[in-house]
Amino acid sequence: MTENDLLYTLALQNVARIGDTTAKKLINHCGSAEAVMKEKRHNLLKIDGIGTLTLNDLFERNHLEAAEQELKFIKEEGIKAHYFTSEKYPEKLKHCIDSPILLFEAGTINLNKKHIISIVGARKITTSGIAFCERLVEELALYDPVIVSGFAYGTDITAQKAAIKNKLQNIGCLAHGLNQIYPKVHKKYMADVENNGGFYTDFWSTAVFDRNNFLKRNRLIAGISEATIVIESAEKGGSLVTADIANSYNRDVFAVPGRTTDSQSVGCNNLIKYQKAHLLSTPLDVPYLLNWQLEDNEKPAIQKQLFVELDDNEKIVYQFLEGHDKELLDVIALKCNMPTYKLAGILLTMELKGVVRPLPGKLFEII
Repeated sequence: MTENDLLYTLALQNVARIGDTTAKKLINHCGSAEAVMKEKRHNLLKIDGIGTLTLNDLFERNHLEAAEQELKFIKEEGIKAHYFTSEKYPEKLKHCIDSPILLFEAGTINLNKKHIISIVGARKITTSGIAFCERLVEELALYDPVIVSGFAYGTDITAQKAAIKNKLQNIGCLAHGLNQIYPKVHKKYMADVENNGGFYTDFWSTAVFDRNNFLKRNRLIAGISEATIVIESAEKGGSLVTADIANSYNRDVFAVPGRTTDSQSVGCNNLIKYQKAHLLSTPLDVPYLLNWQLEDNEKPAIQKQLFVELDDNEKIVYQFLEGHDKELLDVIALKCNMPTYKLAGILLTMELKGVVRPLPGKLFEII
């Protein structure tokens, strides 16, 4: 993307009545943002869905003037600007109809051939929520996923601190420009994030900080990832909005269940109840349901072990499989009287302990 292309794309992005979806329609028709802004009004009005109100101030000079100032900021601060068709633009985000035409990056983000998950939840996260979130990131570290969140209070920063601790690349999606950080108290984590990941935003440095920005930010969190995980949520909250957006993008959503009497579990319980999310009872449900595979050199050595300690549920599964050559996951769940989601985690744990192995077709056998 040339500097001239970036200038005109910034100018188009600055037009208040033209959102990302409309901007893409105009660019796809005209060939570039510059072509859009130099096209005759009557030609643009021939495009389906484009009306006079949309083009009301498209040709005003102030858009290029504002773009010149933002371009200066981008160059001085070393910010990377990714065009929505470029190779560096997150692949999964490209498939979202309302993804930004420009995405700004600070840091060292590399999404090439990576598993990417978003972790969101309550800002007033409970002690048990923190413990589950930390355990989730720690147990998924074997698969080297990228952890995405909003860098906000509570669940977000818990997930990102856990990613830092486990040396996982992590991304903070921001609801403001890259000239500031919110909340300010999280500034101390910025260097660690940027050294192994970084920050994404589609807001300019001149953007006025507003609560509505968080809703726009949430589409980045949901769109970048293959799955969104909700740790905790009250009956209403931003994390539920993110889950709804992820569902609209046909992405997987996971929710951690809680007691019906816990206010911070109502949102997650409702997601599960209304079949908007997979029930997440153990971290290992994630790689199983997303069908993540370890490379041969990453797999723990699996061999027949003597005196392996099994818990009560693992013993039930083991005893059943002892009497069978190999068996289907659903059959094991039925015969052992266990929900499939719970059995999946048990079998993966047993695989890591070296007592069972998976076979094609969701079959399992004792080693």
